[in-house]
Amino acid sequence: MHPNPAFRRVAQATSLEFARAQGFGQLLINGADGWPLVAHVPFVLDASGAVAGFHLVRSNPIARAVGQGVPARLVVQGPHSYVSPDWYETPQQVPTWNYVAVHLSGEIRPCTSDALLAQLDQISAQFEARLAPKRPWTHAKMEPQVMEGMMRQIVPFALHVAQVDGTWKLGQNKPDAARLAAAGQMAQHGMGCNVAELAVLMQTPPADQLD
Repeated sequence: MHPNPAFRRVAQATSLEFARAQGFGQLLINGADGWPLVAHVPFVLDASGAVAGFHLVRSNPIARAVGQGVPARLVVQGPHSYVSPDWYETPQQVPTWNYVAVHLSGEIRPCTSDALLAQLDQISAQFEARLAPKRPWTHAKMEPQVMEGMMRQIVPFALHVAQVDGTWKLGQNKPDAARLAAAGQMAQHGMGCNVAELAVLMQTPPADQLD
């Protein structure tokens, strides 16, 4: 997380809603050999923001390392892009990178196998709902024996969230005119991921983040 408090004033509820909407992140735990173990996982975050459910293939090193519980962090990356100092239309600026990221930290614990199907239904439902008017896919479209065979290859887990950290680096440390000028250039020339979304956020940062 960026240490500048200008980028960390967003309310926890806003960061949780952002993580919930993204629904995909990088899961990290400490490996026994000193290297971090990383998995890229879709997840579903409950209404309170206290539990993130996800699953891993049985052969994933994290799945084998969890035991009855291990500390973990789920990194949720949002839009990001390079920012040219010329975009601010004000002198004495340097290059930077704007981005939104949320970290969910806590303990991973295994779930019972009985919870797996419900978790899979929740994860698919949250994304299928965004494809309307398409009729949502459900596991009922699968032959039961095929679905059961595929489910035997994965195991469900829950991250019990103890800490939420968010960085919303959108140029709030710049004068409004400079931030808006950079946002306009971002919309046309940004390079990164979801730069149009980033430009909108730069134009109107979350209300709870402004002085």
